[in-house]
Amino acid sequence: MMVVGYGIIQLRIPESGSLKEKRSVLNKIIKRAQNEFNVSIAEIGDLDNHNLAKIGFAFVGNDSRFINGKVDHLLVFVDNLRAAEVVNSTIEIMVVSDFVQEANWEAGKYDEL
Repeated sequence: MMVVGYGIIQLRIPESGSLKEKRSVLNKIIKRAQNEFNVSIAEIGDLDNHNLAKIGFAFVGNDSRFINGKVDHLLVFVDNLRAAEVVNSTIEIMVVSDFVQEANWEAGKYDEL
């Protein structure tokens, strides 16, 4: 079984007066989250707006309670950094089971390389 927890966090950065200042704040949030949680996380939206940002993230594991807890802790962590205001967040937990065993793998043109 594979469990994927992913989502989008919308942020407001009212003190930012330029895209350079915004990138500095986002880099702080992203690097600290990566170090704390070993999460895949990146800026994904509002790239040209210096006061707003969207960051996407994803966790993968084999225990839905563990992944759900990681997602919850990440949201609290980002909010507690106080580097930006969390405006909204959307999350989803997806459980995928036995998809590899059921797949019908046939040799394709790239398998012969």
